[in-house]
Amino acid sequence: MAKNKTAYVCNDCGADFTKWQGQCAECGAWNTLKEVRLSGASRSGAVATRQGFAGDLQSKVTPLAEIDLAELPRFSSGMEEFDRVLGGGFVPGSVVLIGGHPGAGKSTVLLQTLCTLAGKHSALYVTGEESLQQVAMRAKRLELPTDKLQMLSATNVDAIVHAAENVQPKIMVVDSIQVMHQAEISSAPGSVSQVRECAAQLTRFAKQSGTVLIMVGHVTKDGSLAGPKVLEHIIDCSIMLEGSHDSRFRTLRGSKNRFGAVNELGVFAMTEQGLKEVSNPSAIFLQRADEIASGSVVMVVWEGTRPLLVEIQALVDSSSLGNPRRVAVGLEQNRLAMLLAVLHRHGGVMVGDQDVFVNVVGGVKIVETSADLALLLALVSSFRDRPLSRELVVFGEVGLAGEIRPVPSGQERIREAAKHGFKKAIVPHGNAPRETVAGMEVVLVKSLIEALESL
Repeated sequence: MAKNKTAYVCNDCGADFTKWQGQCAECGAWNTLKEVRLSGASRSGAVATRQGFAGDLQSKVTPLAEIDLAELPRFSSGMEEFDRVLGGGFVPGSVVLIGGHPGAGKSTVLLQTLCTLAGKHSALYVTGEESLQQVAMRAKRLELPTDKLQMLSATNVDAIVHAAENVQPKIMVVDSIQVMHQAEISSAPGSVSQVRECAAQLTRFAKQSGTVLIMVGHVTKDGSLAGPKVLEHIIDCSIMLEGSHDSRFRTLRGSKNRFGAVNELGVFAMTEQGLKEVSNPSAIFLQRADEIASGSVVMVVWEGTRPLLVEIQALVDSSSLGNPRRVAVGLEQNRLAMLLAVLHRHGGVMVGDQDVFVNVVGGVKIVETSADLALLLALVSSFRDRPLSRELVVFGEVGLAGEIRPVPSGQERIREAAKHGFKKAIVPHGNAPRETVAGMEVVLVKSLIEALESL
């Protein structure tokens, strides 16, 4: 047998190196290389393995045209919002990674899901961070059915796989992957080598047995999933449970999904009985005051496969500092600075000596560009101290030349706004509705000047 080899893996990009270095040559990150010990294998064993698979390889090659296009078998999680993010439900043999900050509700939503599914399917909940008594107390507090769910408290992956082979669950939760370990690896649980090898072994079991595997992952201080980048490559679906501690609402967003759309959004509300799904999130984010103040406007953003109405607020105030502040909550900071420059150059509004504060109500994070026009109109409304109409809705992308660019699914956005009682919409000229929307006045604009004049 050959000697054990050592490799150094970057936590950010997953690149491998033969020796340690301070900076990763692939992504440029500093101090992200961690030691990984690889078990050696004899050359004769590798040759025998290749010869053994040589006969089976020919039979596995299939022309693309002959592959069966039957619909993937799915089963529901019991929550429509969870199914939406997953792409329609759980796929047998799939691996799902769910992450989020401590206290976001990861263990709560998974315990609710498994207690509900245990009545129809065999379910196994593996807890490594909490004791069985703690999980039982949570289930009792949430008033969940507990007579069918199988529980296991273990951190050794070999023991977990052995127990799962006996139980043969249709769905299994591992909470969390950072505390799992293999006896053959000398590093501590949570290290790059432990997380990678444990996740790989659990994934092999899920693929071979057809079990739905859900792994809970920790996040770093910047909100990204902790552990090696290769962890996100071997899984089928990666979702994040987001939400601030001062808000009762939680958003479940998918960033990778091999069986559905990405960037799909599910909205939940934290209650005494756990997480409850919110079927109409636009109604929650539109709980506005009776008297609309200046700097407030409603925009229509596209989340996954559905439109979402969100209120954006802006506050422009004179600054006593030499360098005025620019604060954006729920929006990208650099894009705010760029739009302020466009507003000055092509809109004739100078706010260089003003403090600018922007907030998306409800804790929603906007990742698309359709909020550009709404943001600029809210800034001008606050700067001029002129409230906008309560029945106005805005969306559109703003270019560096001051032009208003169209955004995808404009017709569906206008219909969603009309459904919630809005009477007027300022939209890009390229998003002119193909059909007239009853009760909705659509104002088409091509430039930022036209949008400001339409107010």
